[in-house]
Amino acid sequence: MHAVDFDSEATSITNFSELQREIAARKRQALQAYLVVLTGSNVGAMHKLEAAETVLGRSNTADLRLTDDGISRRHARILKAGSDVVIEDLNSANGTMVNGELITQRVLKNGDKISIGASTVVRFSFNDTLDESFQQKMIEAALRDGLTRAYNKRYFLERLETEYAFAKRHHAELSLLLFDIDFFKKINDSRGHLAGDAVLMELSAVVQSMLRTEDVFARYGGEEFAVLARGTSLAKAALLAERVRARVEETNFSFEGISIPVTISVGVAGLPETRCDDAQQLVAGADTALYDSKRGGRNRVTLKDIPI
Repeated sequence: MHAVDFDSEATSITNFSELQREIAARKRQALQAYLVVLTGSNVGAMHKLEAAETVLGRSNTADLRLTDDGISRRHARILKAGSDVVIEDLNSANGTMVNGELITQRVLKNGDKISIGASTVVRFSFNDTLDESFQQKMIEAALRDGLTRAYNKRYFLERLETEYAFAKRHHAELSLLLFDIDFFKKINDSRGHLAGDAVLMELSAVVQSMLRTEDVFARYGGEEFAVLARGTSLAKAALLAERVRARVEETNFSFEGISIPVTISVGVAGLPETRCDDAQQLVAGADTALYDSKRGGRNRVTLKDIPI
């Protein structure tokens, strides 16, 4: 049998078995190892395992940071050992499980599910470029609002429960901003629903450009949005809310060449200042503050009944 050339690299093949092995090896090299968060605070996150070591944990220095009750600061690590990918528990407080079995170290196989903490499950998989693109699109479709590309309400409520439980357990700060567009119905009635949609899309882009990666920005209702700010005090959240309010007011919204003035009303609540027994009471506090902003004249921020 004649020698077969692959790409620019000459590979000598002397029999069919060698050819099969070479093709399989090239195929493995084309695949990339990934972790995809199935449940927990980072649900939908897709992490490519490119480094020789990837640390999972709740520390700011972790390569894949997961905020969840029961996750240690450095909980586990993923090691690339030749063609194998190995997970190793780092003496975590609550252990690491693979497919329901408690482990100290194990070679991962495609599709293995890794459980750490109270509610976080991560799937290990090998994907090629097309698989990665498809999975990213599926994740985006499940988590994002189709119009504004902000997170959808379902995802927001899941993150709210996780972040609230984490903040309560660790006595950490957590703030929530709720805001909606003032007189949005008038925009729809006078300019049409396409103009209203354009305002929603541009507003979302403006706000997202002002937030940190770890902040959760979601479309909570028709023209109502939420920002969940981890590790942010009530005072800092109020300043953020005012910056967002001012930026929206300054932005030149337009549709088909016609300018559309837009302002928002904002309500802010946060831990530990806002007394609440569950996550929904935190939402209720921010919602009450939002109502007070609207009742007080709109285009303003209200924090614990104190207008800013």
